[in-house]
Amino acid sequence: QVQLVESGGGLVQPGGSLRLSCAASVSFARIYEMGWYRQAPGKQRELVATIRSGGSTNYKDSVKGRFTISRDNAKNTLYLQMNSLDPEDTALYYCNVVGYVGNTSWGQGTQVTVSS
Repeated sequence: QVQLVESGGGLVQPGGSLRLSCAASVSFARIYEMGWYRQAPGKQRELVATIRSGGSTNYKDSVKGRFTISRDNAKNTLYLQMNSLDPEDTALYYCNVVGYVGNTSWGQGTQVTVSS
């Protein structure tokens, strides 16, 4: 079981920015895919962005051009830079990793609230 610790959430005004971080307890060399998901109240958890070991990325359409997923392999840390935030981005954001044998782990979540 990979331990994941997210940080960086908070309250931000519309149009503002936040950077989420997710520190993993294992080397990224053991991880096939890493990603950010979010869940708003009353809604299902949804994919926000993923990045695979080869570097390919995938984004939810509504965040393309505003969010950027990246990783620091030396620090075993995943990031999500979020710009031009909108109230619709308000949610609990979760970090997720998938190993090469299909094992998956989730973080505890970090709250992002976009409001004036």
